[in-house]
Amino acid sequence: MKRVGVVLSGCGARDGTELREAVLVLLAIDRAGAEAVCAAPDVPQAAVVDHLTGETSSSRPKRKVLSESARVARGAVIDIAALDARDIDALILPGGSGVAVNLSDYRERAELCAVNDDVARLLREMLKAHKPIGLTCLAPILAARVLGPVAGVRVTLGSKGFPAAKHAAVMGADVRPCPPDDIVVDQKNRVVSTPAYMYDDARLAEVATGVDKLCRAVLGLARDRNPAPPAPPQP
Repeated sequence: MKRVGVVLSGCGARDGTELREAVLVLLAIDRAGAEAVCAAPDVPQAAVVDHLTGETSSSRPKRKVLSESARVARGAVIDIAALDARDIDALILPGGSGVAVNLSDYRERAELCAVNDDVARLLREMLKAHKPIGLTCLAPILAARVLGPVAGVRVTLGSKGFPAAKHAAVMGADVRPCPPDDIVVDQKNRVVSTPAYMYDDARLAEVATGVDKLCRAVLGLARDRNPAPPAPPQP
């Protein structure tokens, strides 16, 4: 049975993991007969947002990303510091604002952002081990920052006109446009991405189609551990 790491960033689209994307990812993994291994950083959550009003709460003490992610994983979540590429066959990161505030400081620093040390480490390990990575919604910005400068990783963040897409290009990624019901596959680096709710008006059915395609592609790459053959020369 293939084991797929799923990196969570809290619970809720405005301050953590986008719940619909996470559930769709976990469902697709389970339907494929694979095992999801949920992980999250054991760090304070950057903020707590009222998902009804959009207001940021100043409540204390601060919530923890690992504890909030346990809500998504029904308690079955580990500290990402204890996870490395040897433990899993593939890695998937759902989106949500937690990508920008808990897994990185992208919201504050844009293309100059820093990525959580363990998230960055795991992405580099997966690339080095030639194991596939799946990224939904805003999560490709992490691969752009960590892997873009060294591998020119190909990703999508929706329309090329979206600010995140422009930032990812500055970071060194090869950014491609893509609708919410489709995927972009970087065969060389084994990175698969889908825009999901980068499109505010995306329908759940479209997002589900894109996430399902992504999970199928990632698991297909996990079964094929041989390096991709070089592209034939163009006539």
